[in-house]
Amino acid sequence: MPGAFAQGNYPSRPIVMIVPQAAGGTNDIVGRVVSQKLADKLGGSAVVDNRPGAGGNIGTQAVARAPKDGYTLLMTISSSQAINPALYKAPGFDPVADFQPVSLVGAVPNVLLAHPSFSARTVPELLALAKSRPGELQYASAGNGTLNHLLGEMLNQMAGVELRHVPYKGVAPALNDVLGGQLPLLFGSLPSTLSHIKADRLRALAVSSAQRSPVLPDVPALGEFVPGYSGTLWIGLFAPAGVPRDVMERLRDGMRQAMADKEMRDKLEAQGVELAGTPDKPVMGAEFAAILKQDIAKWARIVKASGATIN
Repeated sequence: MPGAFAQGNYPSRPIVMIVPQAAGGTNDIVGRVVSQKLADKLGGSAVVDNRPGAGGNIGTQAVARAPKDGYTLLMTISSSQAINPALYKAPGFDPVADFQPVSLVGAVPNVLLAHPSFSARTVPELLALAKSRPGELQYASAGNGTLNHLLGEMLNQMAGVELRHVPYKGVAPALNDVLGGQLPLLFGSLPSTLSHIKADRLRALAVSSAQRSPVLPDVPALGEFVPGYSGTLWIGLFAPAGVPRDVMERLRDGMRQAMADKEMRDKLEAQGVELAGTPDKPVMGAEFAAILKQDIAKWARIVKASGATIN
């Protein structure tokens, strides 16, 4: 039978894991760790293929249109899979219909960062300053509709302040201008900004997750000051819709073993990734699909309120 043949021989050639963001970012860092461990558990090999562009849409489209054989997978982030459908008029893919969830890997908080010269040293001081100077305090982002833009919009809505958004063409120039003191504030992912925090080049005011991060235990969560505030970047593995069931079972079994592997868990946690589920109960299949649908609805509301749109 075709299904039995597929499972017995899968994988018989390298798996291509497409990361729809540039090399060196959070998703790329996670994808390279996971791809190697997944390949080991499946007894095969895997390569990471970075396909950045259009906020992640280009790489995501490539996987949606790939052969349905399990050899092309998508390691993506919630900003691409859950925000882009609301942000872009024609993203070129359906985040639910075009994909099958394999496994959620984990979540990465963003950090509300300030240049060391910025006068507000705590969130209460920042909110008080913002309320006294509406529309004057600026925060940088990687571009309109990116997660670090929408985290600022969510803070504006929930805290009743008016921080002014300054979009850049990518996270690198935004980060560079905050490091240089041209702008005072930025939401940045924990893995990509941790070295700057540790070197005191940036001051961490709060993390965007509901709870404090184990990597920065002394940095409060924004929800401690703005009740209900929570926004994290999750990272997960998808296959195109239509991949045979037996191949999906092999992939999920491989990810189940990878997510239980202490070496992989230690590497990811050291990067600030808060791993999903537990070593013996990862978040997979229908459970992951439900999280995706909830996030699509949540971010659609925030995108609509922000007025952000990209053609």
